[in-house]
Amino acid sequence: MTITSSANKKFKHARRVREGREDGLIFVEGERLAEECVRSGLVIEACFHQVEPTSRTQALLGGLTTALYPIDDDLMRELADTVNTQGIILIARRPVSKLADMFSGEAPLIVALDRGQDPGNFGTLVRTAEAAGASGLISLPGAADAFSPKALRSSMGSAFRLPIVNATDVEMLEACTQYGLIPVVATGEAKLDHYDYDWRKPTLLLLGNEARGVSPELMAQCRYHVRIPLHGGVESLNVAAAGAAMLFEAVRQRRSAS
Repeated sequence: MTITSSANKKFKHARRVREGREDGLIFVEGERLAEECVRSGLVIEACFHQVEPTSRTQALLGGLTTALYPIDDDLMRELADTVNTQGIILIARRPVSKLADMFSGEAPLIVALDRGQDPGNFGTLVRTAEAAGASGLISLPGAADAFSPKALRSSMGSAFRLPIVNATDVEMLEACTQYGLIPVVATGEAKLDHYDYDWRKPTLLLLGNEARGVSPELMAQCRYHVRIPLHGGVESLNVAAAGAAMLFEAVRQRRSAS
């Protein structure tokens, strides 16, 4: 039966998920992201779709065993987090990872983000980390939610697969000590170029807020400070671009050593 009222309980619940007010659930919007969600094996609690779905959405609906809720076009636009909705929204369970899981294995490469508040940059960094083969990403207090609708769209499905854990500074540093990872911080004031660090070692790469960088307290705990050499009048890169430069230097070094 088509949902035609914003007073509908399922509709109101989905809106609370979109606003981040339902713990453990995430709001997945759009055909490609919905496909990635299904492909990644997340548990889907509900699916809202337009009354006349596209052929792509119809194919996706055919493979779902969860509750399906056709929704009036006006209400779909009201529920959507985007201006131009693609006519499908999934409510799924948030992936859960443990800090210890990403530290296991040979020479882990982990990214940590300190107070990175832009969800678009955060999502792009998640996708970059997965593409570079990172073991996981640690989100420190003050950072955006990696599973907010905007961050999910920017990660384009990587957040469904890459282990992402919220942790405190202390928890992160204790894990580095326990598992033998070297904490490395990216800062424009460093004297060591990122090319000259040995990324083949087990490493935790700490990135910070574009405006303020990493907190002085955390920087003091990092064994190495590295910078990306920049030309011209460019003073800094956004966190996603800086992360990409360093992560793929790690990829280059690790491949050349194999």
